Amino acid sequence: MTQTSRIIPRSAVHGTASGVFFMAFFGTLWAYTGIMGLQGWGVPLLLVTAVAIGIALFIGGVSLIHASRELTNQVSKTDLRHGKRTRFWFNIIFAAEGLAIAITIAVCNATRHTELLPVLIAIIVGVHFIPLAPLFQVKFYYFTGVLLCLLAIITLLFVPVKITLGEHQINAFMSVVGFGSALILWGTGLAIWLMGRRLLGIVPK
Repeated sequence: MTQTSRIIPRSAVHGTASGVFFMAFFGTLWAYTGIMGLQGWGVPLLLVTAVAIGIALFIGGVSLIHASRELTNQVSKTDLRHGKRTRFWFNIIFAAEGLAIAITIAVCNATRHTELLPVLIAIIVGVHFIPLAPLFQVKFYYFTGVLLCLLAIITLLFVPVKITLGEHQINAFMSVVGFGSALILWGTGLAIWLMGRRLLGIVPK
């Protein structure tokens, strides 16, 4: 079957839009982590910029949903079962990620090594993208997961926990991992949005 004859269900585009929403929200959350690490430097401008990027991505996701209004909402029983199985495993992966983060926070607090939290959480988030790649058949998620893990590991090995510039101290772990993770997730959101646009582009008119 050629691309021009494929029928794209509305749910497929909505699923892509959901991915954009996730990346917009969590990318902005990571950016806020980076801003907190700066300990007051450039807060108004950086905060406005981060929120603006998140809103722009969110609007992109909404545009996908709006553009898919005329698509069919009918799916085969096979696709319906596949959708239920995908949601089930996504919930399992998401819950495992949340549990791993909760345990990490508890252990770091108990051992008084809270400075490691941004690095370790970034690794957990990165690892959670690996099973999502085959689950959603989005190979780009492999790239996202590897980048997040590499960012965290490189930060841990080569970046000091804190940097003092004059009389101002910066939490380098928070800032490097925060801003780096934000860029990776925003970039992933943009890639997913483009995937959604390509899906809409092969719908027969």
